[in-house]
Amino acid sequence: MAFSKLEKAMGLIIGLDIAKPGTSRAAAKAAISLIGRGAMSVTPRVATAGAGLIQANPVAAGVGLGLGALQTDPGQQLLDMAAERGRSDRVRFEQAITDLQLKTVPAAKKRSKSRFNKMVSAGMKQAKASTSYGKKGTINNAKKAFSAVTKAASAAISGKKLPKSGIKRKLMSVMRKIK
Repeated sequence: MAFSKLEKAMGLIIGLDIAKPGTSRAAAKAAISLIGRGAMSVTPRVATAGAGLIQANPVAAGVGLGLGALQTDPGQQLLDMAAERGRSDRVRFEQAITDLQLKTVPAAKKRSKSRFNKMVSAGMKQAKASTSYGKKGTINNAKKAFSAVTKAASAAISGKKLPKSGIKRKLMSVMRKIK
């Protein structure tokens, strides 16, 4: 297993070059334990200097204590428990995502056309098919044609009489068939 950036930095702080190729984790642990045993003989003299260093850099002291605690058997068990918890959390997260994907939102219901809109659509088709607003298949004055169609649809809904002739008669006769 490769060393993390934090482990490499901490190794450099205590004087170990674990970043060079060929350094194993077991060799690093052995070197740290030798440093620790050697430190036991000079601990009383260094304790006062160590207190000053801890006060000067509490973050490094905390990291060092944490790394030391994690190298023990209870620390390794703690790491294993954290890894297992992380695995179970990832599994639950993946399950939640799949559950959300299975519950699809129902598609919005397409709005139905109103009777008036159906009449206007049919009327515009009729206007396009006639020669009243240009040649067949085209409308040269769309605004005027639309105005006539909407007025015819309103008249058809109101139940007004059919005109005797003209485009309005054609429009209203088509529109009256629409329910």
